[in-house]
Amino acid sequence: MIPLTLAEIAEATGGTIHDAPDPLRQVTGRSSADSRAVGPGGIFVAVRGARVDGHDYVPDALAAGAACVLASRPVGAPAVVVDDVVDALGRLARHVLGRLGAQVVALTGSAGKTTTKDLLAQVLAQHGETTCTPGSFNTEIGLPLTVLGAEESARYLVLEMGARHQGDIAYLASLTPPSLGVVLNVGSAHIGEFGGREAIADAKSELVQALPPAVDGGVAVLNADDDLVAAMASRTTAKVVTYGLGECADIRAADVRLDAGRAVFTLLTADGSAPVALQLLGAHQVHNALAVAAAAHSLGMTVDAIADALTTARPISAGRLEVLERSDGVTIVNDAFNANRESTRAALQTLAHLAQGRRTIAVLGDMRELGSTATQAHREVGNCVSDLGIDTLVTVGSTHEMAALADGARQGRIPPRIESVDGPDALLPLLNDLLTSGDVVLIKASRSVGLEKFGNVLQASVRA
Repeated sequence: MIPLTLAEIAEATGGTIHDAPDPLRQVTGRSSADSRAVGPGGIFVAVRGARVDGHDYVPDALAAGAACVLASRPVGAPAVVVDDVVDALGRLARHVLGRLGAQVVALTGSAGKTTTKDLLAQVLAQHGETTCTPGSFNTEIGLPLTVLGAEESARYLVLEMGARHQGDIAYLASLTPPSLGVVLNVGSAHIGEFGGREAIADAKSELVQALPPAVDGGVAVLNADDDLVAAMASRTTAKVVTYGLGECADIRAADVRLDAGRAVFTLLTADGSAPVALQLLGAHQVHNALAVAAAAHSLGMTVDAIADALTTARPISAGRLEVLERSDGVTIVNDAFNANRESTRAALQTLAHLAQGRRTIAVLGDMRELGSTATQAHREVGNCVSDLGIDTLVTVGSTHEMAALADGARQGRIPPRIESVDGPDALLPLLNDLLTSGDVVLIKASRSVGLEKFGNVLQASVRA
């Protein structure tokens, strides 16, 4: 990170220094809101949440080597005290960004944000030093911490922006103003909070509205195959670059096929074409790769360089179609970081393609935050399980939505064997009795169901 003095932090945040005799003391290490993750010489950001107050963990952060605390009250240790820690963190990030020469590339969407962000960061790293948000650090805390961790030599900051309410992306973009923004899709994620896809589109469009005009270098990269995203062209003064499978898109894919569940295609641009063979699972990754290609092409990368980088890029963040192999020959596809209707269908399609004749087991938990659409969405996913010919469905949870999912599977074209467990604790013994060598098992649910780490547990549970 860029070294900062306590005096500089206080000035940027409007805070006051406490219990620090030397205001020129420097912060030079990794900053975090997690006392376990703060690095020697870093800032511990003491966020007070609904359940946990970060101020209670100041001793742990200091023991880990934190140089100071960003706090809302004196803590008996070097601190910059502010009225609102989260707001101050954002102001500090904006200050640091002003010292960086990096170009901010931001992306949002209902599904695929983290995978696409990881892919984009790997591709742009072939064009210049790149820093990106780790995992899904896409909030008013995660984004500023990412900026604080960037080196002065960074050329690109690739930032994932999430939203649960109108105005969230506008706020994030005010902290880290992007020059290039990518909108992937508008789906059903968080539809319960927003009230409909049109409202979700309004929220996602805040990114392109925040871009500078085309004459000042602003670029909006939009999915031409998603009508709600394509319509965002009218909401920005930035240059619009489109991607998709249709001929109207600026950046396209042709000759798409799947090889053991991984997409192979020809990347087409106005400057030429090049072959791409993705290491990521799923046909839906083609759109993610095209979004990356459109962004990278807009930033000056050649078609051949983009194609080569896409081909060598690998999965990074856990829990997103992560393949785990057991020693007994069972393949586990861990996609349990989160779930919505669109991502669950894509995961099921990937399971079917990856299996190549092997027995398939889909372990599915609730898709949360779908509001009044929840029951129908789960029933449709059940239909998808059946229509794809998945051999066994295991539902996790005793909710009405899980019953709807099972009903949908029974009513489909090829009804699977159906097993049900009340929760994650009962899942391991069931699967260990069910699984045999060669099986392919998908684990998919919203994060709050508690299956995010189950793939690793299942991988390690091979019987002697």
